[in-house]
Amino acid sequence: MRTLDGRYQLEQRIGVGGMSEVWRAHDQVLDRPVAVKLILPGPDDQDGPVDRIRAEARSAARLVHPNVASVHDFGTSSTWPGRPMPYIVMELAEGETLAAHLRAGPLDWRISVRVCAEVAAALAAAHAEGIVHRDVKPANVILTPAGVKVLDFGIAVPAGAPDPMPTGIVLGTPAYLAPEQLDGVPATPAADMYALGVLLYYCLTARLPYDAVTTHELLGVRRRQPPQPLPEIDGLPPEVAELCHSCLADGPEQRPTSLIAALVLAEAVDARVYVPMTIPTARRPAPISPWTERAATEATEAVPVLDEPNRASGR
Repeated sequence: MRTLDGRYQLEQRIGVGGMSEVWRAHDQVLDRPVAVKLILPGPDDQDGPVDRIRAEARSAARLVHPNVASVHDFGTSSTWPGRPMPYIVMELAEGETLAAHLRAGPLDWRISVRVCAEVAAALAAAHAEGIVHRDVKPANVILTPAGVKVLDFGIAVPAGAPDPMPTGIVLGTPAYLAPEQLDGVPATPAADMYALGVLLYYCLTARLPYDAVTTHELLGVRRRQPPQPLPEIDGLPPEVAELCHSCLADGPEQRPTSLIAALVLAEAVDARVYVPMTIPTARRPAPISPWTERAATEATEAVPVLDEPNRASGR
């Protein structure tokens, strides 16, 4: 077995992406299981990516929330000669991804709303710190016995910061990118809210709000047509359908904040979520509607986290 810095013993590879690998590992100092994300160097990478990944780890480490997978440590390995390979040590979230659950079809609307309420609560914690996730999607949501864990703030940036990628390249998953991101506008919390709207739509229907087969078709359809409205779902509260529609609004200023979304969705299923005690200074005004006014009133208090296991995890 490989050991990083004489401390993290890599046991099993549990995820592979275009730019990284995720391993189940054992922290030999604190005697606990952890997840280690190895950032794989490209053919032309030098030392620059290390600084970027270190900044990412520092931002993510500020997030302390029951629905966010915690960051424990950052380091570099000399596995590739002459090239430091950065790695991030994170909380190991035990469970299956939301993507795996959705392969069997749409979730019950109550489970869908509860899951998205917790995702919204995690985003509210990030947005309160001025951090935008930029890659909210089913593969980055784990359903654990204790509730949802949002993973991989790996392309997270400060709200409104320029994209670190070359001009013309946008990080993220095409189906979940907000319209302004397709135009190269720096990501703001409103971009995460668009992704939350797509996520909620997908949980409820097991399909995207666009008709397309390939990524090329998807990008073309997204530029020409608005998202399709939710179909009728028996028992779904109208405020949830309204929230989903508002999150998918073309204009960032028309979308609700993550704080409001968390409260509205939690109330719809009588769930409990943690939300920030204070309202972010950079927060945009939310659209005026009855549920917005009610949620804004309730936002003066933090509500305890779920006190029951998340039944969506199947555990």
